[in-house]
Amino acid sequence: MGRKDDIREAFLKHRKRRRIGDLREKGVYLLPNLFTTANLFCGVFAVLAIFNGESTRAAMAIFVAMLFDVVDGKVARMTKTTSHFGMEYDSLSDLISFGVAPGLLVYSWGLIGYGRLGWAAVFLYIVCGALRLSRYNVHQAASEMKGFMGLPIPSAAALISSMILLDDYILHLGKDIRPIVVLGMTYILAFLMVSTLKYRGLKEIHLRNPTSFSVLVATVLILLLLVVAPQVMLFGLTLLYVLSGMIEKPIVAVYRLMRKTPQEDRLSEDGPG
Repeated sequence: MGRKDDIREAFLKHRKRRRIGDLREKGVYLLPNLFTTANLFCGVFAVLAIFNGESTRAAMAIFVAMLFDVVDGKVARMTKTTSHFGMEYDSLSDLISFGVAPGLLVYSWGLIGYGRLGWAAVFLYIVCGALRLSRYNVHQAASEMKGFMGLPIPSAAALISSMILLDDYILHLGKDIRPIVVLGMTYILAFLMVSTLKYRGLKEIHLRNPTSFSVLVATVLILLLLVVAPQVMLFGLTLLYVLSGMIEKPIVAVYRLMRKTPQEDRLSEDGPG
């Protein structure tokens, strides 16, 4: 066993030296990492806005960080400039923009007067976000996965941010109701991020493929509502995506059960023989 451990350790050291050598030789790709840096800048800006008591501005900065996070991945794939360095840098930026910033935001907005219960919820959210990012990196390196295992951390941050924007726009939750809603939402989002629920990703949406006329009409309607009432639509769409991981399988099972014909039922009861 000792010899096997020595061989494995030597192999890992060789692979690490090889990665460092590749990084020194090839350098880093400028364009996607610039977008990742913009993502990180928005996260830091959100934290500074929280310290200044500007919750709405912080929530908007987190949404802008999400746009840069989407763009940097798209640019890297389109220009074929994906790299191990870029993946790690992106995860570190995501932890600040979608982990630390939303955690501090939700604490200052609704949990600052609840002592240990409040900061424990924030810490759990940030820890689960870090675990979620680490697990994603491991799975991405091991295989090409379709969709996500567990709620993506940008979606969790989007629900927190859209909740604050919606409250500023129309809800105006009182001091008695706000902490209860925020506390429950924070704990639920934390556990969803480290769950094994399946969530669909943007890669599964094929814009070049032909689609039905009703889908086109629905897309135009959603875009129109986003322009008319962005706070309401952002919260509604984000909440729908968060719930999709929990309700998709039951809905699909019920749909398939309803589409079963009596002949298919008889065949399943009789068996293949």
